[in-house]
Amino acid sequence: MTTLTLHKCQNGLRHVAPGLLLTAAIALITAWLGNLPSVAQLGLGALTLAIIGGIILGNTLYPALHSHCDEGVQFAKQKLLRLGIILYGFRLTFQQVLDVGISGVVIDLLTLTSTFMLACWLGRRILKLDRETTWLIGAGSSICGAAAVLATEPVIKAAASKVAVAVATV
Repeated sequence: MTTLTLHKCQNGLRHVAPGLLLTAAIALITAWLGNLPSVAQLGLGALTLAIIGGIILGNTLYPALHSHCDEGVQFAKQKLLRLGIILYGFRLTFQQVLDVGISGVVIDLLTLTSTFMLACWLGRRILKLDRETTWLIGAGSSICGAAAVLATEPVIKAAASKVAVAVATV
């Protein structure tokens, strides 16, 4: 590795490190809180706590930290979250899919598709929402919640305000 490449790598790490530390702290704290019996009894899991914590931090401390943390937070949101979703999917084994059988796969496919289509139809026709917001809500409702919303965001190039609405709705 050349010294120029090493310097670029160190410089890049310096820019993302504060945001990565912030997101790691939120993840660790909410995972710990989610495992507390008193918090679990309330029905609050780590993901819900992380969303609530993110809303609170985003509206209180984060504006002051934004210039230092944004690159790392964006990296975590755009790269690490996607990687986490992919790795979580690997927990599903081929044997488990075979155990469900073709009828289970077809039912899942129909449920996912109909939920997505219903969310899009209701969002556009009844609630008069824009296309991106309905797609984000549809993805979150039909697939796996807030993680699906965040994974769909870069595909449809949705604005942050639309993502926030979709995450809060889901």
